[in-house]
Amino acid sequence: RKEFDLANREAMDESAEWRRRYDFEFERATKCARELDELKKSGGETAGTTLPAVSSIQKTDTEILKKENKNLLVRVESLKLELASEKRKC
Repeated sequence: RKEFDLANREAMDESAEWRRRYDFEFERATKCARELDELKKSGGETAGTTLPAVSSIQKTDTEILKKENKNLLVRVESLKLELASEKRKC
């Protein structure tokens, strides 16, 4: 009985850790998506009035954010799968 309780507690702790990781990565991906949307909106409204250098910087930043967002979304999906796997073990 004690071994079962200990194993159960360890599984719950591990599950909580995976949930924290998932929440962290999800929040990060959401933040990046929000920043990307803001950049798209601001870039569209000021495209005619910005200097070319600023516009190219925005494009570069946008590309970087797109890549980071894509990587984060992939990471979130992998964490979802790992979390589901850990839940099945419990």
